[in-house]
Amino acid sequence: MGGYIFVKKVLIIEDDLKLARFIELELKHEGFDADIVHNGRDGLDLALSEEHDLVILDLMLPGLNGMEVCRRVRQQSKIPIIMLTARDDTMDKVMGLDQGADDYITKPFAIEELLARIRAMDRRLSKQTESMGEDLVFGSLKISQSQHSVYFNDSLVDLTPTEFDLLVYLAKNRNIALSRNQILDGVWGEDYFGNHKIVDVYIRYLRSKLDDEFDSQYIHTIRGVGYSFKYEKEKEKI
Repeated sequence: MGGYIFVKKVLIIEDDLKLARFIELELKHEGFDADIVHNGRDGLDLALSEEHDLVILDLMLPGLNGMEVCRRVRQQSKIPIIMLTARDDTMDKVMGLDQGADDYITKPFAIEELLARIRAMDRRLSKQTESMGEDLVFGSLKISQSQHSVYFNDSLVDLTPTEFDLLVYLAKNRNIALSRNQILDGVWGEDYFGNHKIVDVYIRYLRSKLDDEFDSQYIHTIRGVGYSFKYEKEKEKI
């Protein structure tokens, strides 16, 4: 486990009995506790029970599909969710992220990839705890790491855990042009198996919830490089 302790108990919501059992055995071999449920409705109930630290959620489920489970969980909980998609379909991935999933893996996948994603999530939770007392303030924007919340003036900006982590990373590296690979390493971890397209997706989410919603302009595209969080105190509007 490498000393990481934040993700201890994992909920597997997967209707393929053999795959679910395989994931369970591999997780337990690595030192995790794991529970399995094979349909969406029972999975939703367990995901909201606050007994688990992370959810592995299949997209195609009987009773209630994975998209709906994800949407309902995210309305009430910030528990990390890794979604499993049955095909390499960009629309499925984007829809899953739209509903609040923190990450996705396309079937078939190597178990090492799933374990790496879980450990990357664990490190992100660890980093959040290490910097809990520090508030980041940029004019009307306040990022409270201790409360894991973001406010623009007095309005709460409702972000998923991954959106929050991305905003914190950009803000801590303000006025620096960051490549997609730098952002991927900084937010998702150096051993993340996915590609940099997930960065573009989450940048779009952040802009829609922050810059577009409040008519601000913090997140900038740097052509040929990537993105930058820009803020100059002396340029604040009075």
